[in-house]
Amino acid sequence: MKTAMFLLITAALAAAFPTGALPQAPSEKTPAPAVPQVQTSANSNEENVQYGSQNGTVLLLDIYTPSLPAAQPRRAVILIHGGGWTSYDKSTMRGMGAFLARSGFVAFAVDYRLFHGTENRWPAQLDDVQRAVRWIRANAAKYDVNPDRMGAFGHSAGAQLAALLGLEDTRENSVPELAKFSSRVQAVVDVSGPTDITTAKDAESLGFLAEFLGGKLDQHPGIWRDASPAYHVTKDAAPFLIVHGTRDENVKLEQAQELYEKLKAVGVSVSFEKVDDGHTFQDPQVRHKLAIDTRDFFNRELDETP
Repeated sequence: MKTAMFLLITAALAAAFPTGALPQAPSEKTPAPAVPQVQTSANSNEENVQYGSQNGTVLLLDIYTPSLPAAQPRRAVILIHGGGWTSYDKSTMRGMGAFLARSGFVAFAVDYRLFHGTENRWPAQLDDVQRAVRWIRANAAKYDVNPDRMGAFGHSAGAQLAALLGLEDTRENSVPELAKFSSRVQAVVDVSGPTDITTAKDAESLGFLAEFLGGKLDQHPGIWRDASPAYHVTKDAAPFLIVHGTRDENVKLEQAQELYEKLKAVGVSVSFEKVDDGHTFQDPQVRHKLAIDTRDFFNRELDETP
């Protein structure tokens, strides 16, 4: 039984972390890896549910729900894929979604607008994931979730977005039917995420970020800081689990360290796990531990016990 569970968890995490460098864009010649199909009778899936549209782009999410009924509304987790804000999609979170559903959560894996050329510059991505959180809350009764018990899990660029969901309030609130719902989550798992993009130094990263953010750092310092979770830390931040590889060559460990220290300094509940791996966690044991720790973190921080 233990061996079977280990293999299921490893397969789940393998789907969650495609290769892709940050903060520069991944190569378009590198295809996303095949997504393992995790067969289970313990959850049901609903794919390509529309949660909004923006400038002609239909915004979709996938829903992973435990099959067995619950005595009370379930806790929800929004899953945000990585890919340098330019590539991949919600399918890379399929394994994690299935794992969390088997663990009793309702998981929502979301797509968001990707940056290409001059289209969908920042903060389009943040606006989309904030809208997704508010849409989930607006539809909480339909999906039997507790709108006051929501977490966010993200890897790489997705972790940057997940972190901001736990740090700041809604930026763009033009959809009347969602206006009364908050986009803040109550717990965040940040895996391999960039937290302070103002520290970028190499020419390739600086060039990409200048395009993505609409200008160089010295031209638009406010925008660069707005996109950096480390600049949004307050005592009201959600609890965080930060997991980062000591051999990450794409997003340096110092990024995670900075966010951890700032959260700890203001008294926010935060755990920081350093793992002996790279950006996408290739070691099955590391993936296994991340899955278990993620589940346990959300169980603890989203606990519904009075």
